[in-house]
Amino acid sequence: MPESESAHDDALYVLTAVLLTPAQFPSVLGDDYPEACAALGLEPYAEGYGLVLGQDGQGARWTVATDDVSLVACAIAAWDCGMEYDLSPDEETIAAVLPGWPLAVAVAAPGVPAPHDPAPDPELDGGRAPLSPPDTSRWGPAQRRLGADEIALRWADWRAQVDADVTFVDPGEQPNSKVRRALEEARGYVDSPPPPGRIRSAFAGDSARTVRADGPGWSLVARTDDIAFVLLDDEPGEVLPVGRGPELPGLLKALDDLAVRPDAVA
Repeated sequence: MPESESAHDDALYVLTAVLLTPAQFPSVLGDDYPEACAALGLEPYAEGYGLVLGQDGQGARWTVATDDVSLVACAIAAWDCGMEYDLSPDEETIAAVLPGWPLAVAVAAPGVPAPHDPAPDPELDGGRAPLSPPDTSRWGPAQRRLGADEIALRWADWRAQVDADVTFVDPGEQPNSKVRRALEEARGYVDSPPPPGRIRSAFAGDSARTVRADGPGWSLVARTDDIAFVLLDDEPGEVLPVGRGPELPGLLKALDDLAVRPDAVA
């Protein structure tokens, strides 16, 4: 943050934090880790970053990127358990201080003015425009990826909506050419691995994994022991279930083998 007249103005009141790593990043920012980093003007280092979002004493929005990923991960874990955690990255670990927020934040720091973008400062990161959340007011890549996030988070609820009356897309015969293209592009990742984060995998219980893959205009979320759902930029608001058939199990296993796993990251 730029220098101000008092320590109160310089202080960052932390509101929330997220991880930005190849295994775990806000997918609303991009289809893969390098794309998400590019949205923030950061280099896609393999170790990743922690993003700390807060306000200064004047209420201005700031995003601090730190390379102390473990610190941010510990803070997030503590907050998720309802515990207090003082998240204060050491200055030596700060990779960038960026004006604005890249994500929507529903809370504000008490006792300071309402959240607002700081005034332009040419000496700070070249006076770049403040970060702002992607537009999710209408269907597009950002909302498509958010939809896939929702399905992965609430798999049981979405799976329960699929019954015998639902027509599954057959990954082998494929009546839907757009879904078929998405599956073929996902299969192409096996021979030509995509950028980091384009395929992710997370523990889903028992021996199953939740596989998440993204590509130009499509997102896929599946469980290795079950079906898949595909979302397309060209099909606003539609969630297309893909039956297992003879092809899907092998595809999901191949993708899972390629995936970056957050539970495997130290």
